[in-house]
Amino acid sequence: MIIIQSFLQALGQIGDPRFRKVLLLGVGLTFTLLVAAYAGFLWLINVLVGEQATLPILGEVTWLNDLLSVSSFLLMMILSVFLMVPVASAITSMFLDEVAQAVEDQHYPDLAPAKRIPFGDALQDTLSFLGVLIVANLLALILYAFFAPFALFIFWGMNGFLLGREYFTLAAMRRLGREGAKKLRAKHATTIWVAGILMAIPLSVPLVNLLIPILGAATFTHIYHGLSDNRP
Repeated sequence: MIIIQSFLQALGQIGDPRFRKVLLLGVGLTFTLLVAAYAGFLWLINVLVGEQATLPILGEVTWLNDLLSVSSFLLMMILSVFLMVPVASAITSMFLDEVAQAVEDQHYPDLAPAKRIPFGDALQDTLSFLGVLIVANLLALILYAFFAPFALFIFWGMNGFLLGREYFTLAAMRRLGREGAKKLRAKHATTIWVAGILMAIPLSVPLVNLLIPILGAATFTHIYHGLSDNRP
């Protein structure tokens, strides 16, 4: 199956010094963005509820003090199940091109140089995807309330669709352009959705999820080449 093969190829490249450098940078930035998202969450709780707000594990929320506490770290790991989805989306514009180039240099050396997507365009696309992702997850809270036993499956299915769409589009745009990426994505929508779900599931696992954005970028680069009509 192309998805499993692509993931194993991405995993097998961890020993490559160039890939490992990007991976470590990606993990560091992913953790930084996760902490920033969690800090924003604590700040918002204080603003909306006030100083008397209490949370499980933390008790009364005092924002900065709690942000630096051990119990806060534990709660952040739990909340990372939800926070890592927008973080994984946000990180694509920063590292996907570097990851894809490292993958292609290792596994597809005969390809012509890819068209580098300007950072501004990539950032615009990522912010657009991120906005859709956040709105969709907020609306999904209604579904979670009505279909509580299936909430996790709804979460995986919806975010798998959105993340798969984003990662594949950005990987394919490097060689096909925006319109070509959309056409190829539509042609293989089911495969991309399943790959996205298999990316969303480990994003729900604390600590493991720190590795997923970069490995996901590498995996979707392989998936693109496996599905492309222009394979050498």
